[in-house]
Amino acid sequence: MFERLMKMTFYGQFVAGEDQEAIKPLLRRNQAFGVGAVLDYSVEEDLSDGRLPLEECLANQARGAEKREKQYRAHQGFGDHHGGVTGAHTYFYADEAKCDQHMETFLRCIDASSGSSEDGFSAIKLTALARPQFLVRFSEVLVKWRRFFHQMAAEEGQAGRAVLDTKLEVEKLQEALAKLGIASKTESQQWFTGENLGTNGTVDLLDWNSLFDSRTKLSRPLLIPNRKTGQLEPLLLRFGEEEELQMKRVLQRMDVLARRAMEKGVRLMVDAEQSYFQPAISHLTVETQRRFNGSQPLIYNTYQCYLREAYNNVTGDVELSRREGWHFGTKLVRGAYMEQERERAAQMGYEDPINPTYEKTNEMYHRCLDYVLEEIKQSRKASVMVASHNEDTVKFTLRRMMELGIHPSDKKVCFGQLLGMCDQITFPLGQAGFPVYKYVPYGPVKEVLPYLSRRAQENRGFMQRANRERDLLWKEVKRRLLTGNLFSP
Repeated sequence: MFERLMKMTFYGQFVAGEDQEAIKPLLRRNQAFGVGAVLDYSVEEDLSDGRLPLEECLANQARGAEKREKQYRAHQGFGDHHGGVTGAHTYFYADEAKCDQHMETFLRCIDASSGSSEDGFSAIKLTALARPQFLVRFSEVLVKWRRFFHQMAAEEGQAGRAVLDTKLEVEKLQEALAKLGIASKTESQQWFTGENLGTNGTVDLLDWNSLFDSRTKLSRPLLIPNRKTGQLEPLLLRFGEEEELQMKRVLQRMDVLARRAMEKGVRLMVDAEQSYFQPAISHLTVETQRRFNGSQPLIYNTYQCYLREAYNNVTGDVELSRREGWHFGTKLVRGAYMEQERERAAQMGYEDPINPTYEKTNEMYHRCLDYVLEEIKQSRKASVMVASHNEDTVKFTLRRMMELGIHPSDKKVCFGQLLGMCDQITFPLGQAGFPVYKYVPYGPVKEVLPYLSRRAQENRGFMQRANRERDLLWKEVKRRLLTGNLFSP
């Protein structure tokens, strides 16, 4: 009775079905209206007995904790990274075998997408494919390395510049590295020569990042000054053979998924997650894009526009794709972890990574979107999914597409909404010929309950959208009654 009730209410509204066969009628019906699918197998792990990895992380952290950035420390109150999350589902790490099981689940999802939807997507999460402690530590390393670059730029009077406008003169950089005792001039010259950098006399953040690349052995002895003590410390203090192995494993899993997606004609959507995972997730996704986005955008990275750093992240990765000649694929979202991010930042004493207001997030979203649309016009080697339930954002996109001469048939811009939400946006777009997708969760009733609970809790903005949709439906019912055509348009 419970399952039947759920299928008549919440489950029937927000979930497509229990398995890849059950979801086919809904996908075919949507396809008839020009609406594709981003398939997401929305089964989650039970966290009731999931404290061991956190305890392990806390124990490991105790050694040298004062050297860790606050944002990238484990915290007892946030051991369950589901806490305070209403907009996305998460996975919990048990062991490598579990990661392999998750990979097999994603492979089946890719197969289901291929068999059920034309030109579709399959969603994956890197916390399902890698140890969260590894992602946190790797994120910390990446952020420290970038911050060191900006610290040296600030000392040269370049504080506050746009990320791609910040450039260090190679000679001054070599002198600074030698003065800090990080590398002699000869050693740093070998760095740049080996990576073929600084040939125009300057180094920007992308050049700097390439010195620390997953293609480079992680045990490379890089030293940076501690911001508080001023003392030099190894950048990769917490990284050893195990972390190198973790890196190889997660890239291998992504490689397997990307190859299956290419074989099946499905695109992969890598979901964004919490800010303390995200630098590592983006880095690993870009590595996979480099390998598989040569001739078409097979891998899409997700950028959360409620983050203060969103524009820098988008522009940096677009510029990297230009230099290296691969297709930039992105999904732009506002973000799903705001309450948890803010609470964690307040409790742990680091700067809130979220934009201060909803209006600022809207500005950030439109700014990032406009940058990508301009790139599409200029190079035709970029694609974007506008994943938004905001009507103003959709109208903004349509207007800019018209101004820039981007036609729906180019399939460079597509739109996305969650199944069961904002059909008044999705279906008119599909019928007008725009590429549009529903984010389609599926799985057994009992196992998707966490996902359904978040849909029920989501936020007042969702309720306002639901009221808007209800008003439109009621208006249409009244129109049909007055014209005597209740069961036909």
